[in-house]
Amino acid sequence: MRLKIHHVLLMLSFQSCASQSKPNLIDNEFEAITKEKFNYYLYYPDDYDTEEEKEFPLLLFLHGGGESGAELGAIKRNGPPKLIASGKKFPFLILAPQNPHKKKWWNIRALMKLLDSVISNNRVDKKRIYLTGLSRGGGAAWELAVQYPEKFAAMAVVCGMAPTPYASWIDKRMPIWVFHGEEDQSIPISESEEMVDKLKEMGHDIRFTRYPGVGHDAWIPAYQTDELYEWFIQQRRND
Repeated sequence: MRLKIHHVLLMLSFQSCASQSKPNLIDNEFEAITKEKFNYYLYYPDDYDTEEEKEFPLLLFLHGGGESGAELGAIKRNGPPKLIASGKKFPFLILAPQNPHKKKWWNIRALMKLLDSVISNNRVDKKRIYLTGLSRGGGAAWELAVQYPEKFAAMAVVCGMAPTPYASWIDKRMPIWVFHGEEDQSIPISESEEMVDKLKEMGHDIRFTRYPGVGHDAWIPAYQTDELYEWFIQQRRND
């Protein structure tokens, strides 16, 4: 009998608390302000100073994880910055920022602020902004294409992670060229294969270059491909 009375009292107590409780869902607001500092290289074509009325295309290059950190010179290890350091000339500006975080992804929003600042302060053809990246920078290139689908006239990705759900968000008017080594043990070629197949299925203008016997350093042959830069310079947004 005592157990039954105790049980009834507990039930009455719970019901009383429930009837007196207030809603836990409240309205609130929080404004987050974050800062990002980029060191970067900016390359100008030889005729930039002499062709004072001309607007030039611009290529945004995003390096891989190995070049992240505080030493800006590390960017010259690979890609267009390496070619520039060895004397190669390009017909467009090249913006090569450095990811300041050794083990973090690129800050996409901060990258776009840097890019827009460079565009605003130089004679840049806004219809001919190109994008390329390798490895971790290649993954960031895919993300930029998703977040800012009408920004770039063309994109080249070298051995980057490529989540296939991104495909639905990428602008069909932007040509894409993908490069990947078939023996890549860091980011398997299947990442690029699946994304390329999905984009082709959706009707995108996409090229895919595979390198037999090449591992995660597919950027070496990819960025030595002169046709890549000729292809870039032919692309222009028409919207």
